[in-house]
Amino acid sequence: MMENPKDRALNLFDIRWMWSMFGTAIGAGILFLPIKAGMHGFWPVVVMAFLSFPMTWLSHRALARFVNAIGNHDITHAATYLGKNAGFIITFVYFFTFYPICLAYGVGITNTAESFFAHQLGLNYFEHNRFFLAEHLVSGMIFVMIFNTTIVTRVANLLVYPMALILLLFSFYLIPYWKSAMLKEIPTFGGFFAALWFTLPVLVFSFNHSAIISTFAQAVERRYGALKHFKTNQIELLNTSLLLFFVMFFVFSCILCLEPADFIKAREQNIPILSYFANTLGNPIIGYTGPIVAFLAISTSFFGHYYGAKEGLKGLVVQTFLKDKLSPSRHRQIDICVTLFLWISIILVSYYNPSILGFIESLGGPALATITFILPIVAMYLLPSMKDFRNPWVDGFLLIVGVLTVLNAIIGLVFK
Repeated sequence: MMENPKDRALNLFDIRWMWSMFGTAIGAGILFLPIKAGMHGFWPVVVMAFLSFPMTWLSHRALARFVNAIGNHDITHAATYLGKNAGFIITFVYFFTFYPICLAYGVGITNTAESFFAHQLGLNYFEHNRFFLAEHLVSGMIFVMIFNTTIVTRVANLLVYPMALILLLFSFYLIPYWKSAMLKEIPTFGGFFAALWFTLPVLVFSFNHSAIISTFAQAVERRYGALKHFKTNQIELLNTSLLLFFVMFFVFSCILCLEPADFIKAREQNIPILSYFANTLGNPIIGYTGPIVAFLAISTSFFGHYYGAKEGLKGLVVQTFLKDKLSPSRHRQIDICVTLFLWISIILVSYYNPSILGFIESLGGPALATITFILPIVAMYLLPSMKDFRNPWVDGFLLIVGVLTVLNAIIGLVFK
């Protein structure tokens, strides 16, 4: 396809993809980032805002280039280019990118519903019947996914935009509650570094939209041909700018009207920030809309992550136990077994109520960092087709972020 100079200008195709990636990134993660970031005060969050931009833009651009380099396939097809063992490891990490988040969302939606019933409706029935609540909520979400994944994901994507608008309005609504006291608290250099390092997994998770990058890279390749890398960079740059404003404005607005102790309480209660505001602001509108928006955000995010977890687990089963070409009946058997495993495990974890942020910090964030930050850089120095994109400064920055995020989880697990 010949390059058309007019294609360099932004057009409707580019804007649609910008909003699609924005919608993929905006989900339940934004409801937990303020809790983690707010525990360390205001000024470390300012530094996080500056770091988030290059982290998000450069890492997702590198991932899109990697997708182009492996023939515009999903990243689980990397085995064809990096070897069978590397392909299995990537599929394993891919599964653990999505599965822990499904578990966290199962806990999150159960706690959001339980908190809503108890605080807004005055019904304490589910305090002693948590398994019943978890089983019905998780079963409902998985039941919907069984029938028509395409319709469900499209509806979920459509719901993202009104939810995003509500969250933006909520950010503005909180402005009168802002307190200047937090601006006077400046941590030491060590405190800054610790705050940034400990928040990295949740930060990576909250801005991540890697789930749509394969589809995006393929669409740009078909539309622009030789101009694909220029357009990928342009669209991703605009998307990251929009994400940075939206996410960080929400985070700043939350942390400026609460004390660090409030975020500790929110973490202990294991609920999203909107549910905490609903229970503490004393505003009936926030009291009802906050949990509902949180419920919808977790539900829509769950659908995308569940589909990724299911595909990842099925890939692991096929690569581990089955060598021959699968018949349609064997595919159905594997699908049923994978669905049953996910259904049972998510219900049980939702019932036991472990820390949501713990899942993100220990598993979800580091796995995402491996796929988004480490994999494209390693591939860049292994695949000849990516050598033109090598940049030691950029590559070093992304690799350091990815390694620090993974180390954060390893150290946390070892010394916990």
